[in-house]
Amino acid sequence: MSSDFEGYEQDFAVLTAEITNRIARVPRLPPDEKKQMVANVEKQLEEAKELLEQMDLEVREIPPQSRGMYSNRMRSYKQEMGKLETDFKRSRIAYSDEVRNELLGDDGNSSENQRAHLLDNTERLERSSRRLEAGYQIAVETEQIGQEMLENLSHDREKIQRARERLRETDANLGKSSRVLTGMLRRVALFC
Repeated sequence: MSSDFEGYEQDFAVLTAEITNRIARVPRLPPDEKKQMVANVEKQLEEAKELLEQMDLEVREIPPQSRGMYSNRMRSYKQEMGKLETDFKRSRIAYSDEVRNELLGDDGNSSENQRAHLLDNTERLERSSRRLEAGYQIAVETEQIGQEMLENLSHDREKIQRARERLRETDANLGKSSRVLTGMLRRVALFC
């Protein structure tokens, strides 16, 4: 049983060495070959995963007293597999960035310049947004003050109109009183 595990170990070692070599070569290859190399590495990574699964099944069948050593090996192989996948992802990202730059005609400096320009524009937009917000707040406060003033003026107008009506009534009453008094004075003058 352990001979099967050791056979899988050897296959895994050979396969991971080959994958590592190919991942390292990906960035230096011409675009056409890169595409093919990426596809090959993907296939080999799948094969390595299958080998790990087979090795894991073998470890489960080993008696518990001698399983510890094999479990430690499996952990290190899984870590190695994780590292290979991470390296491959980085290699693919670099490859996809190169392809994007080739398609767009970008080089590193212009993208950095564009990034700096975008950051400047973003800062300007944020400052403008803050100014607009402050202006909006001032406009809202001014509108509220204006409404309060209009309400106060409306109340004052009503008071003034009521006062005018009272003055008219008072003037009318004074006119009546004046006529009554004039009439009374005439009567008193006639009798005296």
